[in-house]
Amino acid sequence: MMPISLSKLIKKQSLMPVLVRLAGDLDTALAIEDASGKLLLATEGLKNLSRYPVTAANEVIGWVVGTGKVAMIATVLSRLAEAESDKQSLATETLGKYKEITLLCDSVEKLASCLDTQEVARLVIEEARKVIQLSGMALFLLDKNRAAMELLGQYGLALGASVVLAASNNFWLSGHPEIINEVQADPRFATSAVAVRSLMYAPLKAQGAVVGVIIVGHDLALSYSAEDLKLLTTLASLAASAIENASLYEQLQAAFYSTVYTLAETIEKRDPYTGNHTKRVLEYSLAIGHTLGLSTQEQNRLKLGAVLHDIGKIGVRDSILLKESRLSSEEFEQIKKHPVIGQEILANIAQLKPAIAGVLQHHEKFDGTGYPGGLKGESIDLTARIIAVADSFDAMTSNRPYRDGLSIEVAFDELRKYSGSQFDPKVVDAFFTSDVMEAFFAANSRQKIIL
Repeated sequence: MMPISLSKLIKKQSLMPVLVRLAGDLDTALAIEDASGKLLLATEGLKNLSRYPVTAANEVIGWVVGTGKVAMIATVLSRLAEAESDKQSLATETLGKYKEITLLCDSVEKLASCLDTQEVARLVIEEARKVIQLSGMALFLLDKNRAAMELLGQYGLALGASVVLAASNNFWLSGHPEIINEVQADPRFATSAVAVRSLMYAPLKAQGAVVGVIIVGHDLALSYSAEDLKLLTTLASLAASAIENASLYEQLQAAFYSTVYTLAETIEKRDPYTGNHTKRVLEYSLAIGHTLGLSTQEQNRLKLGAVLHDIGKIGVRDSILLKESRLSSEEFEQIKKHPVIGQEILANIAQLKPAIAGVLQHHEKFDGTGYPGGLKGESIDLTARIIAVADSFDAMTSNRPYRDGLSIEVAFDELRKYSGSQFDPKVVDAFFTSDVMEAFFAANSRQKIIL
């Protein structure tokens, strides 16, 4: 809180003429100075006079100079200053409560619906920056063995690892929030150079146990206050709850995807020539999705579709599915039913419905000549267009009973040849520039495809 200014107090209360008149009534000389000695008011006859302090919040903010008669003026000014100080304190406390309530309302609403730990970290940082001065911030979680802290998210100065590792002991996990306004002078940081001069931290607690820590810092010598620490502690409490919920959801999601993947692999084992086909299609599809910048929700939908794209083949007879020679036209018509069969299977399972478009449409062609619906261009779901490229590439490069797989180079040529007719050009381009292909080229020392 800013100290009370005696000059501003006198002006605000319009006290100057009142004080002059009061000095006349008391028949005494009068002078008033601020804490620095600057003269604010003076009457004639200022000789051999006494000085009486004007105080507020236990600090001298000025002086009243005069005979003993003016001591009462010093007392009155002190009471006015004290009242002004109380008003400032109340305003500061009210503002702090407003910030805390606003932070709670905004954060609760945003974090309650967040089911991704990385997104929780991003939102927490976003909210903290609104109410706390900081040039760096980091969130850490304890690993499963509680042996090390893993960085969940950070902003600004890379204070995360440097600050945590600089500490001479793991006081971060004490379970108590703390302000350290002079980091360089703190013996716990004596052995390392730290990028911040002031910092605060608050524990992340779940079910009473410390599971991590939030650290904020500034490269300037700030004086973080108890109010700042309270805001950080409030945010840490909300963050810990959201992270726990998101972690549980992620565990459920992992178990769900593991079950779905096992189901797809079980179906795949009917055909020995398609070993690991699902795994490769999933890998290629997610690489394309990442290159295209799909959202987390779309990536999850793509993951389901890629894993389950051939689930409808469970409804195709083994005599056709496992045939070692080329299929007849009638047999191929039976194979072409598998996207629709897949749709019918998934339609009965609510959690798998997001995969339906990818499963049903992954044999549609960009020019409208595919099946089962003859869809064209961007009327084909994007996940299906991605799976189509991934599925075709793996099919071309895999051995079949009636042919050997194509070389990688020839398969690339085929994708490029049919880009715009069978395949979405932007999906083909994304596949060529994806991390999977980058790793392939690096491992095989081949030239990149020229687009």
